[in-house]
Amino acid sequence: MSVKEIFESMDYGPAPESAKEALAWLEAKGGIAGPWVGGKRGELRADMESRNPATGERLAGLTKCTEAEVNAAVKAARKAQPGWEKLGGHGRAKVLYAIARGMQKQSRLLAVMESLDNGKPIRESRDIDVPLAIRHFYHHAGAAQLFDSEMAGRAPHGVCGQIIPWNFPLLMLAWKIAPALAAGNTVVLKPAEYTSLSAMVFAEICAEAGVPPGVVNLVTGDGETGQALVAAEVDKIAFTGSTEVGRRIREATAGRNIPLTLELGGKSAYIVFDDADIDSAIEGLVDAIWFNQGQVCCAGSRLLVHEAIAEDFHARLKRRMDGLRIGDPLDKCIDVGAIVDPVQLQTIRTLVEGNTAGKTYHAACPLPATGAFYPPTLITGLSPSDPLMQEEIFGPVLVSTTFRTPAEAVELANNTRYGLAATLWTENVNLALDMAPKLAAGVIWVNATNLFDAAAPFGGIRESGFGREGGPEGMRAYTKPAKLAAAPKEQKAFEGDGAPEGGIDRTAKLYIGGKQVRPDGGYSRAVHGPKGALLGHASLANRKDLRNAVEAMNAARGWGKATGHLRAQILYYIAENLSARAEEFAARLNALQGGHKGADEVEASVRRLFTYAAHADRYDGRAAGVPLRGVALAMKAPTGNIAALAPAATPLLGLVSLMAPAIAMGSRVTLVASEPFPLAAMDFYQVLETSDVPAGVVNILTGDHAELAPSFASHMDVDAVWSFSDPALAAGIEKASAGNLKRTWVTQRDFTTPDGEGEDFLEAATEVKTIWIPYGE
Repeated sequence: MSVKEIFESMDYGPAPESAKEALAWLEAKGGIAGPWVGGKRGELRADMESRNPATGERLAGLTKCTEAEVNAAVKAARKAQPGWEKLGGHGRAKVLYAIARGMQKQSRLLAVMESLDNGKPIRESRDIDVPLAIRHFYHHAGAAQLFDSEMAGRAPHGVCGQIIPWNFPLLMLAWKIAPALAAGNTVVLKPAEYTSLSAMVFAEICAEAGVPPGVVNLVTGDGETGQALVAAEVDKIAFTGSTEVGRRIREATAGRNIPLTLELGGKSAYIVFDDADIDSAIEGLVDAIWFNQGQVCCAGSRLLVHEAIAEDFHARLKRRMDGLRIGDPLDKCIDVGAIVDPVQLQTIRTLVEGNTAGKTYHAACPLPATGAFYPPTLITGLSPSDPLMQEEIFGPVLVSTTFRTPAEAVELANNTRYGLAATLWTENVNLALDMAPKLAAGVIWVNATNLFDAAAPFGGIRESGFGREGGPEGMRAYTKPAKLAAAPKEQKAFEGDGAPEGGIDRTAKLYIGGKQVRPDGGYSRAVHGPKGALLGHASLANRKDLRNAVEAMNAARGWGKATGHLRAQILYYIAENLSARAEEFAARLNALQGGHKGADEVEASVRRLFTYAAHADRYDGRAAGVPLRGVALAMKAPTGNIAALAPAATPLLGLVSLMAPAIAMGSRVTLVASEPFPLAAMDFYQVLETSDVPAGVVNILTGDHAELAPSFASHMDVDAVWSFSDPALAAGIEKASAGNLKRTWVTQRDFTTPDGEGEDFLEAATEVKTIWIPYGE
């Protein structure tokens, strides 16, 4: 083609990137990707194969690590962890910095290996994945340097098991390993079976950077290898992958006291208003759904477009789709590469071909004759309930519907079991900032999409998982309190018989929706003092009472919109009213538990209410220092509906210590009172009734914790369960929580010490929502 012809057609010519160096590197390593344990390569076996999805050609063999090999990697990590922690923040920072520099020196090798193995265009690997992975190590070198000051009172978990997906092999590796190492943990990481090659390059970079043997360990293989890692004696699990597998990991780790970070699937809304810059929104949409062939957990795969512009928007979008270039991922002129594996390609085909709703448009762009390629696809005219509007396709397929009002857009966007990300396009910044807090998603992009940075937290809610990666929030997830006071010994209810003191019977009711109500089952149990005196009867709540409490919390959702100042005033008012009845409550506590410490517990409860009233308008978000013209606002949003099982000891202080942080942060809470000493909670709801607490914000049940805990954990409208009750309940709570992947916090604390308050509680009462707002013309 002559120069003149090129200018007349404006067609792109090929600009191939050579794979010679990457293939030579593989050959020099024996042509097999395998484990890296204790600072050296493990046994290499070609148990499986890694293939180039663009050609189907074999790239390398892959070792499927056995359970014994996984356990050996965990043992190596365990041996190395104390020395790595003792190296100190500055020592770890120097190693992380060396890793970042080593990755820069091998950036082209990493990029080519990523595109060969995964099928994504080299432009994406070279310009996005690799630089952002390097950025994570630089950023977390800084986090390590400042660890003692920024994470004061925190310590590493120990050995972290990490499992990453095939869509961003190197980037997900960096997201997991960098913060873990910065905090003083050691890691055992399993790459995805389709895409293990860049991890092998990374292992050699670690050796050259001076990472001590055993600090970073890699085990290769398929799901069985990952299952072995989850079952191994690790101290934390971090997983990125499908919701189905995340649910199984939650069940497998139930009762093992292992912190989890789960970053799972999504069906993210891409909302375009009628005042948006349409051409910019379309370019953003290309990045949102056809970046990495749509194989992105936060892909903007649900297009919600204002009805007034829908016809024009779809017409322009189809023209843009027809201009996309599909082909060899190593060609720098290619827009869309190959699907990672024929298995995933068939999954996409099955879902699209099985759809009978709406109208399907495949981009009119030629596909290569060989390889796992699928054309960019748009399906319009769908209803919110259609399967493709609800199910994650994980491919280059965009589904679309329309809306008329902002309220309808919010309703449609939130009509999903997922909650990972969402995108807003509008020239009206007031509309954007009004919409963003209403969207049920962990990340919101305004007039942009797929923005990520090591300083900004990323993660979801609902069945998109829990926990955050990036920023101080991600660092904190790799730490635990350095020291906790021993929790009080288990306490049992006292026994006795006889008539009530004073001759007047007292049966406490439940407190649901701002009212005292009788238990649905009609049962109650006697509560005795330490000398056997009958102090009263406590109602026994059942599943129907629990259901009513959850419905009351749902009706009180407006509490989350109340200002921090208003929530603080109500907490102060509760403290004021409790203080006014201090002698009465002290006497009740002494009668329930024996001794003479009731007054101290009441005073501690008043102090705790003051503490969280102070936090209500101070525990706020931050503007992350991201490298763009704009801001990423890490905002604190309420967790939602929280069920909290109070400890047996300190029945008033324990109850207040769970209620106060929840409502201070805008969440609603149903409290299950101390099982042996429930009457203090029943006195306390009289304080709530006179303290302007809106109905449904606080609900109090009494009864059998072992009966109520699994029901709360399995309830689909409960967003989190906290249990400071019997440790034996942990396994049942955590296993049942897998239904909707709600957050759980099962622990023991001494509420008479500083361990019974603070950031752990505030963090549990909030979700971090990151709102990205670029600015400028």
